[in-house]
Amino acid sequence: MTTTTVGVRPRRPTSTLLWAAQILLAAFFLFVAVPGKLIGDHGAVQEFAAIGAGQWFRVLVGIIELAGAIGLLVPGLAGLAAAWLAADMLGATITNVTALRNTTYADNAIMTAILFAMFVLLAYGRRQQLKRPAAAVRRLTARRPSLEAQT
Repeated sequence: MTTTTVGVRPRRPTSTLLWAAQILLAAFFLFVAVPGKLIGDHGAVQEFAAIGAGQWFRVLVGIIELAGAIGLLVPGLAGLAAAWLAADMLGATITNVTALRNTTYADNAIMTAILFAMFVLLAYGRRQQLKRPAAAVRRLTARRPSLEAQT
């Protein structure tokens, strides 16, 4: 006797691979990258002191990365979270190459560049999810009167 389930479609290998990457990257951020920033680990405090932006920036980056990691695990937000974290890793790479170039933290540039590439690939893989927020922004901007109409 065989049974079939109506309405259940098999997962594509691409979707399974994207979910595996999302889970691994979210775990990395939740258990390795974020706690040091939010708790005030000595290494994170020194790194952000070397940047010169202040410790408030360390906490802000920790919150941004925490939100992105959680978003990677939410089916409807995964694409937006990947784009969010790609932007974060781009900023981190630029900071590592410029502000931290003569410090021991400059080696982090390779890791953040690799993470940037991975998040870009994830965002591309979840690009269908990025169309909804983009459409909402277009609707909002279409409602605003143009500058020419105001003058």
